[in-house]
Parts: sequence; structure tokens; C-alpha cells
Amino acid sequence: MESHSSDLSVLRRSESDPDAFSPLVERHHAAVFAYAARRIGRQIAEDITAETFAIAFRRRGDFSSDHTDARPWLMGIATNLMHRHRRAEMRALRAYARHGVPAHLDPQPDDGLGARLAAVLSSLRPRQRDALLLYALADLTYDEIALAMDIPVGTVRSLLNRARSRAARELRGNGDVPRDPGADPSRDSDRG
Repeated sequence: MESHSSDLSVLRRSESDPDAFSPLVERHHAAVFAYAARRIGRQIAEDITAETFAIAFRRRGDFSSDHTDARPWLMGIATNLMHRHRRAEMRALRAYARHGVPAHLDPQPDDGLGARLAAVLSSLRPRQRDALLLYALADLTYDEIALAMDIPVGTVRSLLNRARSRAARELRGNGDVPRDPGADPSRDSDRG
């Protein structure tokens, strides 16, 4: 498999040879699908993933030559598409809060924390939830989240701080204190 550093070259080649776009889909399909499925469910995620790559194909000439990895760009497209499905996401989060997170979405033993996290996620503002889930589910760095959401890195830091603070406050009320996702400095914006 080609490295992520070649995403830019794949996109540029595909401008004159549309078939050259395939490696980008093969490389990132699973990650985009997993991110969407954990946010809004597998059924809608299939459509979101397909539409993400269709939009990426149509807009491939717009991809910035300042970046070589297309994953943040693709996650941004998927996140924007999920905004159209926000009601479905909110219904799913509320259902998870009531009944627990399905095993296929949460491989951890059900200790009830998944349901409480779903309740917290449903209470966050949409941009806070987007930033937090791009960090936690899509494994993006702060810089990559900024690119995906088309916002400054400082705004990403602020959104994540507010989301973490709210989650900690709400979970602390239930006796649960979440692990600080910001404790891993390798995922900060300085990571290459």
C-alpha cells in the first residue's frame, strides 16, 4: 500500500486520469466509514462514506498542495455531511444513553460508561462534539482537526477544552471521571 505522503500525488494524477483516484479510496475508506458508523450508525455511514468520496473526487482539484495526507480533508467532508444527519446522530446518542452502546461500536465491556458518555456527547454543542469526535474517533491531531473543520488550531484547543470540561463535570456527578484525552502529548498539534 502506498504511504499517506502520496495522497497529494494520487489526487493530482487523478485530475487527468480518474482511475488514479482508487488508491485514495482504498487507503481511507475504512477510517472514514468507522468514524461515521460510530457517530451515526452503520446504515447511514455507508451513504456518508460513499458521498464523502464522491465529493472528494469532484473537488480533488481543490485539495491544498500544502498538505500531503488527505485523511483530515476527508474527515472534514464526512463531518460536514453528517451535519445533514444531525437528528439521526442525536437519536442514536439518546438511544445509547438509555440502552447502552451496541457491542459492535464499543468493544469494551459494558460498564454503563458508554451510555453516560453518549448522554454527555448529546449535550455538547455541535462544534464541540465534532472536534471531540474527530480527536477521539478519527484519531486526528489538533492541526488535522483544524484542517478538517476549517478553523484555527486555537479554536480547536478551545472547543476540546470546553468539551472535556463539560464531560468531566457531568461524569463526575455520576462518580465517573474520564481519562483526559489531552494527556497524550504525541497527539498534540506539534506531532508531524
